[in-house]
Amino acid sequence: MIDKRIPRVLGLLGQDDTLRVLAGLVLHPSEPLDKVTGLTPEAAAKALDRLARGGLAVREGDGWLARPEIFRDLLREVPSGPADPMDAFLLDGRLVSIPAKRGKRLMVLDYIAQVFEVGVRYPEKEVDVALRAFHDDYAALRRYLVDEGFLSREDGVYWRSGGTVV
Repeated sequence: MIDKRIPRVLGLLGQDDTLRVLAGLVLHPSEPLDKVTGLTPEAAAKALDRLARGGLAVREGDGWLARPEIFRDLLREVPSGPADPMDAFLLDGRLVSIPAKRGKRLMVLDYIAQVFEVGVRYPEKEVDVALRAFHDDYAALRRYLVDEGFLSREDGVYWRSGGTVV
């Protein structure tokens, strides 16, 4: 079973703005993020908010701290047991390609849907962050997840509506 935080963290690191803000927190913790990242204050604040929701940053007093220890925590969660059937489709945790055959695609989509918690509503941006960790064409994955009934969508908000619940 995949730890639901892994794709979220990888998706955050796959975005230029959140990666720059995380690096700024680690390398220049006492300096203004907009100055060390080159982002506008608004963009830096949005990226910082996403990092906080992903567990990579935490508010402390008047400032923020990076939480690089989350990487060690997630590594402890990576299973080291027998081969997973998903290994045929994944390389380093990312899809090699989106399977063309529906049966295989449904297996992959069910696997991916497990990163979304039942009963939680996600804005499209958060869905994209999670899906980007699996494949660069996150929009196609999002469309497949909705079309196949793994996710439902209304007014730009998504929620898990199908798939295996573990």
